[in-house]
Amino acid sequence: MNERAHRRKLGQNYLIDPVILFEIERAINPQSNDLFFEIGPGTGALTSHLMGKGIKVTAMDLDNKNIMILSKKFPEDAHKFIHGNVLKESLDFLNKAKHRVVGNLPYNISTQIILKLVNYFNGIEDMHFLVQKEVAHRICASNQTGDWGRLGVKIAALFQTSILFDVPPESFDIKPKVQSSFIRLIPRANPMIDLNKFLEFSNLVDKSFANKRKGIKNNLHGLEINFESLNINPLSRAEELSIEDFISIFQMLDI
Repeated sequence: MNERAHRRKLGQNYLIDPVILFEIERAINPQSNDLFFEIGPGTGALTSHLMGKGIKVTAMDLDNKNIMILSKKFPEDAHKFIHGNVLKESLDFLNKAKHRVVGNLPYNISTQIILKLVNYFNGIEDMHFLVQKEVAHRICASNQTGDWGRLGVKIAALFQTSILFDVPPESFDIKPKVQSSFIRLIPRANPMIDLNKFLEFSNLVDKSFANKRKGIKNNLHGLEINFESLNINPLSRAEELSIEDFISIFQMLDI
């Protein structure tokens, strides 16, 4: 397998546009003594923009060759570069001190990575990611948009989200076949559900969207829900309900 094919397999599309990298740095706005966790740093194009006085970077990459490059490029003891799969490795260091999480995420597993990070909600100060534009719109959607679905509902319960700007394929060394967007997720000061009930909430959301042609009452048949008392039309489809509606249903069930 040649180098280009190897990188495509690993989802390695590296940012090379200095203007976009500057815009990302400005959006993240690194501060003295920040702790960063970077996912998929590649050879360090974004990593170098995170460096500053007292800043410590922990980065994880699936490609050990990149880890070796980063270790030589940023030899300071404060930084830590880990060879590993973020979906499989423990991220317990996030529970010890709050980190700012950043990354140009592999597009085929970006939603899995973000949902895993939900488990470390209390250890996250904020998150900034470059993802496929379509996924960005799903993450940052509401019931006022056509992209509202399972992913957006689950994330909205815990995070405030926004799309900061789009990134064209020409900004990468290997041009992806899709448009990209840079997004921000900020943990809610008052989460709409208890973190230890996220799995149950997630299951309820999945049931709600199980059949998009059916109304919410049919998708949640068998559950004792008084939709009228919640001022929710039982014939409404899941994508028509707001995050507040989903929270009300969940709280009524008291799962």
